[in-house]
Amino acid sequence: MTPDLLLPYDDTDPAFAARPVWCGRGSTVIGRASLGAQAWLGDESVIRADGHDIVVGDRFWLGARSTLHIAAEIYPCIIGDRVTVGRDAVVHACTVGDDCVIEEACTILDGSLVEDGVLLEAGSTVFPRTTLPSGFVCAGSPARPVRALAPGELAERAERLREAAASEPVLAPGDDLVPDPAVFVARTARLRGRIGLAPGASVFFSCLLEAAAGPIVIGANVNVQDNCALHTRADGLVIERDTTLGHNVHAADGRIGPNCLIGMGARLSPGTVVEADVLLAAGSATDPGQVLDSGWLWGGRPARPLSRLDAERRAMMARTVAGYAAYGRAYRRLQAQL
Repeated sequence: MTPDLLLPYDDTDPAFAARPVWCGRGSTVIGRASLGAQAWLGDESVIRADGHDIVVGDRFWLGARSTLHIAAEIYPCIIGDRVTVGRDAVVHACTVGDDCVIEEACTILDGSLVEDGVLLEAGSTVFPRTTLPSGFVCAGSPARPVRALAPGELAERAERLREAAASEPVLAPGDDLVPDPAVFVARTARLRGRIGLAPGASVFFSCLLEAAAGPIVIGANVNVQDNCALHTRADGLVIERDTTLGHNVHAADGRIGPNCLIGMGARLSPGTVVEADVLLAAGSATDPGQVLDSGWLWGGRPARPLSRLDAERRAMMARTVAGYAAYGRAYRRLQAQL
């Protein structure tokens, strides 16, 4: 089976050594991606090689709603043979060796190296340019080796992830949305309920936006990156202009101010208020009703202020908004050609 959405990028199509054994509903493969034999791609998984290479070895298994991405023109994403990735994980612009198991809701950040035969436990965050040594169980945020692997443990954990996937429910498609022509909504995104998208907003591949009670209001030039999950159960969620939600962010009712960056894999609990001009580090989480004060880098579980934002970080946040606006325009054109 082929993915639900197979797209070129800069005139480069994805390449398969052999057709994957399974491509789940809503799965997406884009651009300079090369997959080895016997790949298995879960529902709503995203492999997005738009600006660098993603090279995946044989017998790769990618869980539902997980994301592989690159850092454009900086880092590729290289995955070895016999690697298993659990659901809702982000493997970003890094190198993962052979025979590794990355459990659910992990985030691996740019320039990192996961050596052969590593088990990364659920919910862990690998900070940028970290090396995790071969033969260890690693865990935490930041992830560190915690003990040596037991004989047969890697195979057992991999099998457990795959068995759990077999029992996951299949979600129904969302409502059709006809957005403003200045908005990008990926074909594999699912939007339900009262959702407002201002001009320049982008909702990327396999995102899930469910406004079950209050509305979801997304401001101008906001980018909601692949596999984000936004759910309202009370007053609604407002995301103000020029803000970025990184891959696989989860957010509930609350407010996110303008000029913010919510890092990959972050979890915003109900009632969270993120004031203007905030950077929340990847893999962080907030407590219900927490307020993140303006002008700070926040991080941790629960999030706490780490340092004042400087000009360099603010410039990076602005570049991300501009870069994703360009991605949105490019993908809007590509989708129109399908």
